[in-house]
Amino acid sequence: MTGTTLREDVLRARRIVVKVGSSSLTTAAGGLDADRVDALVDVLARAHEHGNRALGSEEEPVEIVLVSSGAIAAGLAPLGLEKRPTDLARQQAAASVGQGLLVARYTASFARYGLRVGQVLLTADDASRRAHYRNAYRTLEQLLVMGAVPIVNENDTVATAEIRFGDNDRLAALVAHLVRADLLVLLSDVDGLYDGDPSKPGTSRIAEVHGPQDLAGIEIGSAGKAGVGTGGMVTKVEAARIATGAGIPVVLTAARHAADALAGRDTGTLFHRTGRRAADRLLWLEHASSPRGAVTLDAGAVAAVVERRTSLLPAGVTGVDGDFAAGDPVDLLDENGHIVARGLVNFDARELPRLLGRSTRDLARELGPAYEREVVHRDDLVVLTG
Repeated sequence: MTGTTLREDVLRARRIVVKVGSSSLTTAAGGLDADRVDALVDVLARAHEHGNRALGSEEEPVEIVLVSSGAIAAGLAPLGLEKRPTDLARQQAAASVGQGLLVARYTASFARYGLRVGQVLLTADDASRRAHYRNAYRTLEQLLVMGAVPIVNENDTVATAEIRFGDNDRLAALVAHLVRADLLVLLSDVDGLYDGDPSKPGTSRIAEVHGPQDLAGIEIGSAGKAGVGTGGMVTKVEAARIATGAGIPVVLTAARHAADALAGRDTGTLFHRTGRRAADRLLWLEHASSPRGAVTLDAGAVAAVVERRTSLLPAGVTGVDGDFAAGDPVDLLDENGHIVARGLVNFDARELPRLLGRSTRDLARELGPAYEREVVHRDDLVVLTG
């Protein structure tokens, strides 16, 4: 790609999810940096209002969804914490204080352009469930329709280790899928993916990634590789894999290059789409849920679920492990204990054992019509192999 060539996927995008990391919003001593927030908002507000002049046609506004880290960092100083705590309770307390400060800062900054913002806090547990998923989509869609800028973050104050997204890069990829975005832009303090340690001679930025083959031989996230030494790049590349696999191109660059990224210029790394859009909740079920247990399937049930993509019936289940409730995500295992799928189970762990190996017709006749249903319905199931 030459320096004058613009990225067509970026220019065509009319709904963009932008994710910004804590390091791009905070000072070296901790706490929000108002100047950094304002600089980011300047770029986003202009894109929202004017679209991209490089298109050579009438300007169209761009819809922006902002996935923002920074809540915990913003809450440290007000609570007298010198550094990010390691225990979950104090992290959640800091997030509780900091989230309000973060949204207040964005509210004031976007108000300079006459734009309103709306706070949307998500948990992985909610997003995997059908009704909650629909509600999240409707809220975000309505905010966009009304011209507001959604500010999305993980609901750190209630999320537990078992139901966390794990990082806001992955959350951003899933939000991009949820809102049917045309583009995902990941902003941090790293200006792209490199083929080695960028501080050493002979390394270069990888301008484009068309698929896994372009990353062969590149050590991502280990010390001195790919621009970071703490594993931060690993989550960004994984987020790019999730988004591009669902048909959404991704630009990874530094926050200071946000304007260039949204203008389609050659900055950072462009990950091209590798797949098509998946069914709405299945991407979330695969990437945002943590199993609460497992059920083991016989060979016939494995073939039905994996190859024919049918629902899992009690007759095909041979074992149950874990303490889960109806509606929880569970892994589906083959006879050798390998995970073949994940789904939302329709029965509690305590009631499922007496149903194993039996037909739904027999169960309905003996236990009532409520038992004439699948263990996991195919609409609540994602195949992870095959």
